[in-house]
Amino acid sequence: MANPTKLQEYLDTLAMFPDRQDRIETLIGFADEYKHPSREAFPRDENSKVPGCESEVYVRLTKMEDRFRFGYAVDNPQGISAMAMAAILTAGLENCTVQEINAIDDQIVFEIFGNELSMGKNLGLTNMLRVSKHLANLS
Repeated sequence: MANPTKLQEYLDTLAMFPDRQDRIETLIGFADEYKHPSREAFPRDENSKVPGCESEVYVRLTKMEDRFRFGYAVDNPQGISAMAMAAILTAGLENCTVQEINAIDDQIVFEIFGNELSMGKNLGLTNMLRVSKHLANLS
């Protein structure tokens, strides 16, 4: 199964920038799209916390019949990679079904950020997707 359309658009955009610095600039632009939710609008709890993420990230899922909307709270103001991933996943998973979400390969993190990620950063960013999948499967 192919990636959801909006998610694939992000991947296609990043593929246009094979130069590492250009890719970084593009990811910073995606991070600038991230809208940080307040604690009142987006309560944080241990069930929604992304394990292994250096940036204290939480995931919220809203179910709309058989489709989903995700929100992400990145509580580290220096968490540029986490904010970029949050912006990409928020838009890229919008209105997806559980089947579409489950079909996304965890290797997408490398497609987005490249192979230069530290193990810790890779784990946290991959876990953002994994927690999203887990919450969708519980719904």
